[in-house]
Amino acid sequence: MHSSTPALRADGVLTHDKRAQRNIMIAMITALVAVLAAMSGLNVAQQQMAVGLGASQGDVLWIINAYTVALAALLLPVGAIGDRYGRKTVLLAGLAVFGIATLGSLLATTTTVMIVARVAAGAGAAMIMPVTLSIITSSFPPEDRGKAIGIWAAFAGGGSMIAMFVSAFMIDVLTWRWVFALPLVLIAVSAVTSVLYAPNTKEASGHRFDTVGSVLSAVAIGGLVLGIHEGPENGWTAPLTIVALAVGGASVLLFVMWERRQAEPLLDISAFRDRGLAAGTVTLLIVFAVMFGVFLVLFPYFQAVLGWTALKSAAALLPMMLVMMPMSTIAPKVASRIGRRSTMTAGVAIFASGLALMALRASVEGGYTSVLPGLIVIGLGMGLTMTPATEAITETLPLEKQGVASALNDASRELGGAVGIALLGSVLTAGYRSAIQPALAGLPTELAHPASEGIGTALAVAARAGDQGPAIVDAAKHAFVDGWTQSMWLGVAMAAAALVYVIVRGPLPSTTSQPAEANDLVNVG
Repeated sequence: MHSSTPALRADGVLTHDKRAQRNIMIAMITALVAVLAAMSGLNVAQQQMAVGLGASQGDVLWIINAYTVALAALLLPVGAIGDRYGRKTVLLAGLAVFGIATLGSLLATTTTVMIVARVAAGAGAAMIMPVTLSIITSSFPPEDRGKAIGIWAAFAGGGSMIAMFVSAFMIDVLTWRWVFALPLVLIAVSAVTSVLYAPNTKEASGHRFDTVGSVLSAVAIGGLVLGIHEGPENGWTAPLTIVALAVGGASVLLFVMWERRQAEPLLDISAFRDRGLAAGTVTLLIVFAVMFGVFLVLFPYFQAVLGWTALKSAAALLPMMLVMMPMSTIAPKVASRIGRRSTMTAGVAIFASGLALMALRASVEGGYTSVLPGLIVIGLGMGLTMTPATEAITETLPLEKQGVASALNDASRELGGAVGIALLGSVLTAGYRSAIQPALAGLPTELAHPASEGIGTALAVAARAGDQGPAIVDAAKHAFVDGWTQSMWLGVAMAAAALVYVIVRGPLPSTTSQPAEANDLVNVG
């Protein structure tokens, strides 16, 4: 940690000018939400997209995963490139790539074109996402940085829900292709405001760029995310799953070995000895793992169990967002009074309590009111956790490495999301199959087998099962909630593990909120 430094001009590194700060925030937040909208919007539209493109379920999964894998894999290398060659330069290039790729997705008429466009969009998103946070942390002075990070964290957590709601509205009122309109509009706004207001800082050091470390990090994270995504869908013993996880795991080991030998590494592995960096990374990874797992469960609950539309299902998540986003902006003030460690501890404990409340109350008969209290408490806990965890990561690494710090923050979220979907999804599936088996006894195999695969296929089977149809529907709904309850208790266990880690190894008290000296950066225009 370093001592506080004087503010520089608005076109330099730090600015006290509130108007300049507001304009920088507008540019960064709109770019961030565009990236999130491109991900969550397509999740909502996947069934309509499958029909429109004539795509199989496997094709749809590749379309969705192509974006996620490209984004996750390139975060660390691109974050380092932004630090080295200019963050604004990388951001504008990323906006251009992302915009062109999103337009390609909008116009795509085949699954092949769509997958290629989504890979390109993921690459563009990787150029955008870490730079949005690093520009904020390198532009705002210490007294304003915590609030700015809180606003960024609020949209990083709630932006997906906002985009999901808007995308669902577009699907219901227009067509699935309109889900790409929101990212395009946001990209245009961010491009204009970034050109006008974002500073283009970079590290002053002229050391050799760590190309080998960049490649290894991309292969490591990309392989792990791909394998974790493929496992639940195609089986953990499928060749692609095994190869992806093996290559990803081996690349992690090689990355650590390589980085330890470098004088100027891409990511200083020894920095993880810092309790703030380690606790922030672990906490975000686990919290986002559980949150993505919760989303995985909630949409089928709203749509298949309650029979809601996509729009109504997306709207059902808004109360969680309305609690989480304000709390993220308040969290820095709470942390300044009771300490970052205590704030993270309270946040994770509240988050775990919300999961337990949902697991205890969720039911078919209770409907939305049985899960709403848990959603609100989860939102409160997440809001209180995300900002101090993000601050703990960005403050540990020096100012000239804020792109890498931001990328590490984002990679923790993306990897956590993949893990959560795989783990909680697998528990949900196993719990559902176990719970529905007694109700399927006596049914013909051609009906019983698909009904045991998931609630969606069970409802389809019930439609042609004659008098037994209502019983199958009722059994499928209750089996789904049983599987959901089991997955939520796994989420509680994961959150409890994060809580214990923060209590034992949480950030130590700090007298500063400044990652490094301002003269570690130069302004390049």
